[in-house]
Amino acid sequence: MRMLRRNALSFLTCMPIAAAAGGTSAAAGPGGKPKTSGKILFVITSHGELGNTGKKTGYWLSEVTHPWKVLKDAGYEIDFVSPQGGECPVEGQDASDPINTAFAQDLSAQRKINFTMKPSEVKPEEYKAVFFAGGHGVMWDFPDNKELAAITSKIYENGGVVAAVCHGPAALVNVKLSNGKYLVDGKKINSFTNSEEKGIGLDKVVPFALETALVKHGAKFQCSDNFQSHVVVNNRVITGQNPMSAMAVGDAIRTALQN
Repeated sequence: MRMLRRNALSFLTCMPIAAAAGGTSAAAGPGGKPKTSGKILFVITSHGELGNTGKKTGYWLSEVTHPWKVLKDAGYEIDFVSPQGGECPVEGQDASDPINTAFAQDLSAQRKINFTMKPSEVKPEEYKAVFFAGGHGVMWDFPDNKELAAITSKIYENGGVVAAVCHGPAALVNVKLSNGKYLVDGKKINSFTNSEEKGIGLDKVVPFALETALVKHGAKFQCSDNFQSHVVVNNRVITGQNPMSAMAVGDAIRTALQN
């Protein structure tokens, strides 16, 4: 077995983790198990190569930790899945972010993100929402993953919430509902923009232009200026523009589930 990726911020491994024990202070329910508000499925990429640049990529850490914090504090149980299962590559570590620190010290979260489920192990009926975190890796392994697409459509058609941030909406591009229409067709949708991709010099590296692909499948694309927080909510589909939008996406998921 490969060694566990120090995905949880290797720079924090020397810190005490006593506070991590339970990950939640929810009251006990029948049988002594903690009560939860329900389960939410977080999806992260398994892809670690940034095209032909020779550089590494993966999921963007704060796009996981910030929504995780909001939803965990609201009492939701969060599971993790990736296209290949197991440990996943990570980028965007920031030791100064206290939410990243809290995530690194949460034993339950660390166990789940370092041993992600495979899509075949997911039971969609158990989840109230599915959330796709970004990071450039998703541009390679989210759009054409039929298992993830099926999970997404089932959760949505069961009345659940579908959410994504930054490059995460790449997972939504090819999702079709049982009526044959694309999930994004006719909906207001947001993602990392073509302008933002060009702004960081990766528009010629990514395999396709995300904004363009969403519009091609019927999305009514909404956005703000580059690198400004922007979240769009439309008929149980929640999308955020960039890493700055991650916390707000978590808030929007919580609000949608509580209404």
